Amino acid sequence: MMTGSTDMSPEQRVPEWGGDHLADPAGADTDGDTLGVDPTELSDEDLIREMHSLHRTRLDTLRHAADSALANHLRRTAELETEYLARHPGREVDPSRLRDV
Repeated sequence: MMTGSTDMSPEQRVPEWGGDHLADPAGADTDGDTLGVDPTELSDEDLIREMHSLHRTRLDTLRHAADSALANHLRRTAELETEYLARHPGREVDPSRLRDV
């Protein structure tokens, strides 16, 4: 049986995340400065490049980064992926990635 912090999601365990990432889509830090370029201003090529970079560093960030860095990583990933899905609502789904229901 799991107890303590292991019962919480990663977002709940990272104090800086606070769950209000949706309330502040600009991703402002405590000084009011945005962290990263607004995803809506990125070209498709730049958006994909930024997502590749985040996914390439994901495990290292999750395992070894400070809580604030992990919180920023989670926020930025959500911003970029949300923008990608907004641009590509009918994205191609690879049939080999589907499971039988």
